[in-house]
Amino acid sequence: MSESLNLEHLCKQCVDIAREAGERILEIYNSDYNIEEKDDKSPLTDADMAAHNTIIKALTTLTPDIPILSEESAKLPFEERKKWQTYWLVDPLDGTKEFIKRNGEFTVNIALINNHRSIIGVIHVPVLNIDYFGWKNGGSFKIEQGGEAKTIQVRKQTTDKLVVVGSRSHGSEQLQAYMKNLGDSELLSMGSSLKFCLVAEGKADLYPRIGLTSEWDTGAAHCIVEQAGGRVTKLDMTELEYNTKDSLLNPFFFVFGDNSRDWSAYLEPTAD
Repeated sequence: MSESLNLEHLCKQCVDIAREAGERILEIYNSDYNIEEKDDKSPLTDADMAAHNTIIKALTTLTPDIPILSEESAKLPFEERKKWQTYWLVDPLDGTKEFIKRNGEFTVNIALINNHRSIIGVIHVPVLNIDYFGWKNGGSFKIEQGGEAKTIQVRKQTTDKLVVVGSRSHGSEQLQAYMKNLGDSELLSMGSSLKFCLVAEGKADLYPRIGLTSEWDTGAAHCIVEQAGGRVTKLDMTELEYNTKDSLLNPFFFVFGDNSRDWSAYLEPTAD
């Protein structure tokens, strides 16, 4: 199916959809809102659902024949999902904890997955009014404040101190051990899929995720990093894939720009 799709057109349509979802999020962000707790104890706000409803409606209109998997409608059994060759993968509000903290580090993520790989990625940052997007064989781009789209690229080998980006809300002892083994490096803390974006635009060298994430957390950003010249791999340096198993949790992974280094070499022997 992907060969018959105009990926550039779909990607740019998704930028508009993500912006619309971002507007709904900001309306709630700037007001009093309800916080509920999901089954896994993670928070859910009115903004998550407002963005979810906006995106589902728009994508259903845009591509009525392509199924949608969203964080807020993720209870589809694998028996049904595994039949999908192409589908939308959506996180309506990535970084709900950052939303609640009101630090602005949350995003809207929309990805198109084909044959277990991400072929369109769109990330909108509502508070900053920034868009990151890319599509297979089309490159990756950044738009600030509704301006012109500018190409972004990862940075390759650096002789300077390594800039490593990590989670603001999910640190770990394993990450600390990994950082120690890396040697001369600086850790930047950042929420949501913005960590991927820093690698994609060459502001960071590496994002080692030694902790749990879900497929909707990474799908959009994965395409943006790849089309900017970087890679997203499991800890054994093989490609991260989507919709291959019953669980929607990702294995631990690396996001990086420099392909010449074996980033797994700095792992502690006990890390999985």
